[in-house]
Amino acid sequence: MPKAAGKDKEMDGVEKAAILLIALGPEKSAQIFKHLKEDEIEQLTLEIANTSSVSPQTKEMVLNEFYEVCLAQQYIAEGGISYAKELLEKALGEDKAKDVISKLTASLQVRPFEFVRKTDPSQLLNFIQDEHPQTIALILSYLPASMSSMVVSSLPPEKQADVARRIAQMDRTSPDVIKQVEKVLERKLSALVNQDYTIVGGVDAIVEILNSVDRGTEKHIMETLEVEEPELADEIRKKMFVFEDILSLDDRAIQRVLRDVDNADLALALKGATEEVQNVILNNLSKRLAVMIREDMDFMGPVRMKDVEEAQQKIVNVIRKLEDSAEIVIARGGGDEIIV
Repeated sequence: MPKAAGKDKEMDGVEKAAILLIALGPEKSAQIFKHLKEDEIEQLTLEIANTSSVSPQTKEMVLNEFYEVCLAQQYIAEGGISYAKELLEKALGEDKAKDVISKLTASLQVRPFEFVRKTDPSQLLNFIQDEHPQTIALILSYLPASMSSMVVSSLPPEKQADVARRIAQMDRTSPDVIKQVEKVLERKLSALVNQDYTIVGGVDAIVEILNSVDRGTEKHIMETLEVEEPELADEIRKKMFVFEDILSLDDRAIQRVLRDVDNADLALALKGATEEVQNVILNNLSKRLAVMIREDMDFMGPVRMKDVEEAQQKIVNVIRKLEDSAEIVIARGGGDEIIV
């Protein structure tokens, strides 16, 4: 039986979230749902469906609490917990400020180096460039890729690949190395709370950074890694441009790529591709060849995903080879490659 919200008992987080969505209305709630997991959407949908009414007092209380938490989160991002606590105490009073901060930090892992996010990259470079590469890698792993890419690009060439390798292998770092890095950080960053540093970094982190640096920096790092860590370099390269990214190429580039692709590999690669990718590629073939490829896809029947991925990787390798020879241009995060 549907219930009236907020009566006779302390509300839990799901109930408050449901009331917030009801108060915001369907359009805004739909936008929020896009950022939630399936099980969270199911929970909230059920809670909303079971809520028959919300009193004005309850609605106001939930909206105020939501506003206070948003305010606290903004202050933490700007200057850390101490800064947030100071401003909230002025606005809400000491007891209320402590309550809001405790609620937020109970569910939010405040990452180290949060204050560095507001630092100019050139200042950050001066701050860390003489540190051990492992220390640099640790700090960059916590920062946005756009900021880390600027720092990596400005490091001495002999340090770039070393730092990139250390970021990619961060999850494999031994506890002894972590302790050693912590000692270095404690000396200069004593105000930071120790966190579990093993959860940051990894191949995905360095891929995101390399996708944002200029092409020259990326080539230098990858060429060095190919000599020193060939398996890691291969793992990184495979993630830097996946088959679906062919959608980011213009028609002329796609046509150039397809000239170097075997028809059998193309049919197999498209067998496991999305309809959008299939259409983009087939539209860049002659009508006769497009019909032939579609027939090949139909006649081959079920195929192993491993074979599809290998065929797609062959096409990705062609794309990267053509980019290296400057025959095609892949749009990059740095925005420094302009086609005229």
